[in-house]
Amino acid sequence: MPFDPDRVTTITFDSYSTIVDVEAAQKALADRVDDPRPVSRLWRSRSLAYTFLANQIDAYKPFYEMNRDALQYALDAHGVDITTEERDEILAVYHELDVFDDVRDGMNKLYDAGYDLYVVSNGNPEMLESMVDFAGIGGLLEDTVSADEIQMFKPAAELYQHAAERTATPIEEIAHVTAGYFDVYGAMHAGMQGVWVNRDGGPWDAFAGEPDRTIESFHDLHDELV
Repeated sequence: MPFDPDRVTTITFDSYSTIVDVEAAQKALADRVDDPRPVSRLWRSRSLAYTFLANQIDAYKPFYEMNRDALQYALDAHGVDITTEERDEILAVYHELDVFDDVRDGMNKLYDAGYDLYVVSNGNPEMLESMVDFAGIGGLLEDTVSADEIQMFKPAAELYQHAAERTATPIEEIAHVTAGYFDVYGAMHAGMQGVWVNRDGGPWDAFAGEPDRTIESFHDLHDELV
């Protein structure tokens, strides 16, 4: 089904990789790891893998703990021997990740256009509070919705349905904006319109269809809706 701007009353945003740049975590690794890029990539991919697995085997932990376990695995896999204190200092970078350049202005335009804006994230509430504060977007958001509230991670349909309930919006009136292909599919499967943010011009994971809309920045979404 083509993207339908007229249906949209509420916009939900993913957090990590969509509002803030998880690749910035490499900076925290750089002083302790000779080649931080592959460690950072494995850290992120393992963290997501743990959330997918947790949904299937009822092994929920708050995302910060999942992220800690994934970081430890990435360090071990690359033979990096550091102290627990040093590991936790690296992990803490998730409280102060760089915000993408288009986020504040793009969200401000959508806010001024009258849309209700929310964050829907795997992050636990403490992580989301610090992310919103550091990104400087608190005044634009109605609220944040955390996977911790139902102890299920994306792309479980239950989380998107919970978000619809929390935002008091019919699910078909929500556009979910995310850089994660699995998050797009999850939102669409649950009944939202899925908007893929493709800032780097990479290929889409087209094994199960196409996103309802693809944008290069939050400004594109404003132009599409208004």
